[in-house]
Amino acid sequence: QVQFVESGGGSVQFGGSLRLSCAASGVAFSDFAMGWYRQAPGNQRELVATIDKRGRTNYVDSVKGRFTISRDNAKNMLYLEMNSLKPEDAAVYYCSGDLNLARFYTVKPPQYWGHGTQVTVSS
Repeated sequence: QVQFVESGGGSVQFGGSLRLSCAASGVAFSDFAMGWYRQAPGNQRELVATIDKRGRTNYVDSVKGRFTISRDNAKNMLYLEMNSLKPEDAAVYYCSGDLNLARFYTVKPPQYWGHGTQVTVSS
């Protein structure tokens, strides 16, 4: 059974930091491209960052220099280090995975998803 379980969300003040984690099971994690999405109330889901199986990363412009995506294939873990948080970063954050990195950039979404973790940023 495939499972992606996020953790690490919470409430922080403007300028604070959080580290999100995603534990993957039931998949050959090292073969997967992984990503973090977020969705705020009333907004469309937004791709925040991706990391391919070789560790190459990509970020949406709004988080470049503040967020870092990383993975530990030995532990089947995905991370998102978030610094200098702003109120506009508040959302439910989802980890997602697919064998094909291109799925993160096409209409058809990645195959596997977690249930999300809430991030709240107060000003």
